Amino acid sequence: QVQLVESGGGLVQAGGSLRLSCTASGRTLSSYVVGWFRQSPGKERDFVAAISRSGGTVYADSVKGRVTISRDNAKNTGYLQMNSLKSEDTAVYYCAADRVSLPVLVRTTPNDYDFWGQGTQVTVSS
Repeated sequence: QVQLVESGGGLVQAGGSLRLSCTASGRTLSSYVVGWFRQSPGKERDFVAAISRSGGTVYADSVKGRVTISRDNAKNTGYLQMNSLKSEDTAVYYCAADRVSLPVLVRTTPNDYDFWGQGTQVTVSS
């Protein structure tokens, strides 16, 4: 199984940037699609972005143009670069991984993912 650990969260002013990292251990991340989700208190876990094994990406409409997902398989790490942050981006951010055979597959719903990190808090002050 793959273990995931997020880092890079914190407190940032509106308009600022953060880069989240998702470091994998136990398995090579190159065999997995990687996704990012976020959850605010009392709300469901929402899709943010995902990247296929081949590097194809998909984004939620709410973050499109402000967020970039990437991966570095040599470092066994996925990234979420977030720019122009807004107060509504405040949430716990989770990375997730799902082992897939097809390189082009992406996953956008939480139930599609088998492995999750513990989450990292992102707080955007207005």
